[in-house]
Amino acid sequence: MKNLSFFWKISLAVAGLLILVGAVYVFVTAQYAERFFQERNQRLNTSIAEHIISEVKPFIDGEVTEQATNDIMHHMMAINPSIEVYLLDPSGKILTYVAPYKKVKLESVNLSPIKEFITTQGNKYIIGDDPRNPGVQKVFSAAPIIGVEEQLEGYVYVVLASEEYESVSEYLMSSYVVKLGGRSMLVALVGALLLGIFVIWLITKNLNRIIEAVNSFRKGEMSARIPVKDKGGVNDLAIAFNEMADTIVGNIEDLKSMENLRRELVGNVSHDLRTPLAVIHGYIETLLIKSDNLTQKERDKYLKIILESTEKLKKLVHELFELSKLEAKQVVPKKEPFYIQDLINDLVHKYQVLAKEKDITIQASSEAQQTNTMVFADVSLIERVFQNLIDNALKFTPKHGLITLQIDHADDNVEIRVSDNGPGIPKDQIPFIFDRYHIGDKRISLDKNNTGLGLAIVKKILEIHDASIELTSKINHGTTFKFDLPQYSRI
Repeated sequence: MKNLSFFWKISLAVAGLLILVGAVYVFVTAQYAERFFQERNQRLNTSIAEHIISEVKPFIDGEVTEQATNDIMHHMMAINPSIEVYLLDPSGKILTYVAPYKKVKLESVNLSPIKEFITTQGNKYIIGDDPRNPGVQKVFSAAPIIGVEEQLEGYVYVVLASEEYESVSEYLMSSYVVKLGGRSMLVALVGALLLGIFVIWLITKNLNRIIEAVNSFRKGEMSARIPVKDKGGVNDLAIAFNEMADTIVGNIEDLKSMENLRRELVGNVSHDLRTPLAVIHGYIETLLIKSDNLTQKERDKYLKIILESTEKLKKLVHELFELSKLEAKQVVPKKEPFYIQDLINDLVHKYQVLAKEKDITIQASSEAQQTNTMVFADVSLIERVFQNLIDNALKFTPKHGLITLQIDHADDNVEIRVSDNGPGIPKDQIPFIFDRYHIGDKRISLDKNNTGLGLAIVKKILEIHDASIELTSKINHGTTFKFDLPQYSRI
């Protein structure tokens, strides 16, 4: 019912607009029709004033003669009974006239239109004063009266439509225009209204589809969309709604994903923190209960275990929040050009002491040592990637093992590989190695301290660099992690 009301409101508005346009059209048409008839009358009677002068001599010795006036009346009535004739002096003052009922109210006539008429020889539409109706202007014919010695004695000024003729003409004209314009407007109005109603129906039909889809979406049907065949008009509104709906659904999915991540984070935190907290609690409780019976050596041993558990707890909390910030996209990389081999050489130098303690060799390939290649990335985050990969390799590489950092060029990228000759990773665990979830009832964890977050952090850091990491591994032959960084060019 509301949609029907909306349809008829638009239809009535269009009908009113069409009526207004039709009325304006009739008015303008009438105005131009009137001007057309006046201009035609002026063009047809341009020379009537000259004809009157050629037939009679209004002035004898500079004086107006009664005989001339009678002759003018005679010629006027013979030529056109609807005209009015005025005899003017050179200044425009009315000397005498021939007009019905002698109703002349002006004593003089403006000469500017008369002079312009004479100059243009009547080839231009010009209107002048009507002596019987002050303030009203009409079409006319005019001619100068030239006396002896080519002196200007006055003007013959002929108004081409008398008041009586104008009254009858206006009545007939108004009646004709009203009938013709009314019929034309009625036909045009009916046709335009029918066409407009049809177009409005088409538009509101599309609007109804949009309204139905919006209502369905509002009620929770997130898959509600408006079918669109092409662009333009109301379809652009449908396209905008579909895009908006997709965005809203995408945002809802992101919120759900964030909520799932939050729940998983809470679950993982509670799970991962339980063990170190239990260890710390147990040994502190032991220290308190057996404080009088423990030797200094046992006390130091317990305190060392508590310290290690505290360090593990500290690292776990730090990595959990680091991973959560990466997953929430709160970390924005500050990219800059830097030499990748300098970073690799620094890291190899830093890890030499730890590697020697475990009797492991860590080295950069010869190319990584000698090349001078710049990459474009966040140096601190990429350093974090290397640290996690090297930490992971050190934990699983046996004594006398080897860890190698290599660089290769691939098109516009720099390919980086971190390899070890450790025990390798079972094939069934490789697809899940970068997350910290469960497979069945078994929890994946490459780190011996059971955090399992290092590789997940590596993956997220590379993702915000629009890069990916690949893993190849073979049991008893080692593991290689490979990723690309864009090469920086100064050009």
